[in-house]
Amino acid sequence: MPQLRTLPAPLEQPHPPAVSLGRPSLEAAKLAYSTRHVRLEAVRGIRADVVPGAGDLVLAVVTEVGQHKRLELRDGRRAALFPGDEIVVCYGSRYAPDQFEAEVPPRIERCALVAAGGVAGRMITAHDRVAEPTQIKPLGVLTQENGRPVNLRDWALPATEASRPAPPTIAVLGTSMNSGKTTAAAHLVRGLSAAGTRPGAAKVTGTGAGGDVWLLQDAGATPVLDFTSAGHVSTYGVAPAEIERVMFTLHGHVAAARCDVVVLEVADGLFQQETRALTESEGFADTVDGVLFAACDALGAALGVDRLRHLGLTVLGVTGMVTASPLAAREAAAGTGVPVLGLEALEDPKAAAQLLADLSDDGQTTTETREQSLRR
Repeated sequence: MPQLRTLPAPLEQPHPPAVSLGRPSLEAAKLAYSTRHVRLEAVRGIRADVVPGAGDLVLAVVTEVGQHKRLELRDGRRAALFPGDEIVVCYGSRYAPDQFEAEVPPRIERCALVAAGGVAGRMITAHDRVAEPTQIKPLGVLTQENGRPVNLRDWALPATEASRPAPPTIAVLGTSMNSGKTTAAAHLVRGLSAAGTRPGAAKVTGTGAGGDVWLLQDAGATPVLDFTSAGHVSTYGVAPAEIERVMFTLHGHVAAARCDVVVLEVADGLFQQETRALTESEGFADTVDGVLFAACDALGAALGVDRLRHLGLTVLGVTGMVTASPLAAREAAAGTGVPVLGLEALEDPKAAAQLLADLSDDGQTTTETREQSLRR
């Protein structure tokens, strides 16, 4: 399992002087989404004689374009990549069953661009259907004035707690990557907004990329935060206690923006190691009032709902890819005993308002009441 490095305090283990990096070289580089919280004026140099750590910014040259032919920039634009391009990305791990599993390399050496949002890592495994990863040659880790690596954690949001009482919180979980979680969350945000509420959203786990954040913003959520705001380019391999801290931090900042409801998305599936640990934690149960569960098929929906109920979580409904098929949706409803909510239902203001009403009823959902609302 990928391991995160703990950065030493600068006074305990000072670094030797860094090699100077000229501003023109940095400004000419393509700066990835994963770096967007870093203030570039803090960059003073570059070093190639350090052990890279998760979240360190690295200047690299593209040597061969593969699976990722574009790099998502800080403003969300997806820039085409060419051999010889200089890019600034972050070292990190990745968990993506339909693409790559990757880890932070043990040294500054040739590696791969393993996520379009700007993650540099050493590939461990790959799905049979994806191309070879885009290859990059790191020139060095960017450093601050004191010689320490520039790391996302230096710009992380401070820890905070949600105001009490906290706004109602709905978590969107799923069976796997690409089960329809983000799309469902966005349509739920649309419905909540149409119902006259002010939703905020946060993506708690995953790999740094802006697509989900932009979609939730476009749907009407404000603010929208993700784990990169809490100092992580990826949450793969991060300790359970730290994942909880990320959730508390993001939830607290969204709630502090005076939202009427918070929508949290947790990446991947219930059996993914970080998702599993988070959903089994007391902190998750204390934070989340209800769950929408995205599934690809009826069997996955039934097993997932049973798992969530076993954990004592309130399941509001099943959603996701399974709703694309009326037959599969009927099977999922029969197998779970909860409503199956397609995208039209999620963005319907009456249905969204009823979901909130269910949450206010001491956390107990009433399937019959919800179904009546959906039939109006």
